[in-house]
Amino acid sequence: MKYYIIAGEASGDLHGSNLMKALFQQDDKANIRFWGGDLMQAVGGELVMHYKERQFMGFAEVIFNLRKISGHIKFCKKDIESFQPDVIIFIDNSGFNLRIAKWAKEHNFRTHYYISPQVWASRAGRVEKIKRDIDAMYCILPFEKEFYKKYGYDVNFVGHPLIDAIADRPQIDENEFRTTHLLSTKPIIALLPGSRKQEITKMLGVMLSLVDDFEDYQFVIAGAPSQDFEFYETFIKKSNVSFVSNKTYDLLSISNAALVTSGTATLETALYKVPQVVCYKANWISYQIAKRIITLKFISLVNLIMDREVVTELIQGDLNKKRLKKELASILHSDKREQLFLDYYELEKKLGGKGASENAAKLIVSKISNDKN
Repeated sequence: MKYYIIAGEASGDLHGSNLMKALFQQDDKANIRFWGGDLMQAVGGELVMHYKERQFMGFAEVIFNLRKISGHIKFCKKDIESFQPDVIIFIDNSGFNLRIAKWAKEHNFRTHYYISPQVWASRAGRVEKIKRDIDAMYCILPFEKEFYKKYGYDVNFVGHPLIDAIADRPQIDENEFRTTHLLSTKPIIALLPGSRKQEITKMLGVMLSLVDDFEDYQFVIAGAPSQDFEFYETFIKKSNVSFVSNKTYDLLSISNAALVTSGTATLETALYKVPQVVCYKANWISYQIAKRIITLKFISLVNLIMDREVVTELIQGDLNKKRLKKELASILHSDKREQLFLDYYELEKKLGGKGASENAAKLIVSKISNDKN
């Protein structure tokens, strides 16, 4: 069968690649065309456009790039019409994907969604559009099934793909990793400033302001695959700051603590059992808009899944050197560190076991086959 997959950022590329592997296992004649990144491309199929070409963060950035986004949407529709897939599979990236989904449904394409848009965070009215435009939804967060049920929409909870992504990785040799990446023997504080230039610029300077206050540790920046070293180089000026590109999981596996930009990385850090402080700062316009439409008590996935504050969140004005220094010291030395480990184990139980990608692929293939028969 023919599958058209649309993913829009680094996390979507990761989850898309694992879904593709599972689809190839379930359907040995699978023909996959996709929007994604390097990980999906390594699995097979045909890449249409790399997510690096259409990364825009925040409301203001989207507004300033509307013409470019409109061009991408127009091109995507034409490409789908030319390919004539048996199913279109959307992965997260709701701003782009829900526009394509509306058009696709009107043109009688099957529409499946893997990794639900975060409609539970803001603009819940979009659920009605999802019900109208999406034939099948595959959720990865345990509370999403109950959320959709309130709107009369039956969805599938398949488990979280990060469980597989992390469990299947081989254990690294720490000494070899440190030697390869020119790291000292000091304990590591990992810095995960995000994957987009706008957020990295906002976060990394504040994170690095703590370097002189924690001389017994070494700060290591986790470079995103979407950015070149030259971009990070301007931030690296101190001797105990190092840089590791596209090795975030390996870095987390040997880290003592982490400063993490809100997003999927907060969950990845928790699954590696690394105490963390969650950071978030947007430009003023984007933050003011977000504050008015987002209805959540928390911004990190860790706290959202647990439905209580497990990790400290420093948002906008609270993300400053004084507060960040205090919170980092807390997770390095206090009883809070021990409590975090216990909470992380509880979190993992809530996410279910392994097999999210396989579960989703089986359901997708089964539903299409039943539709055809």
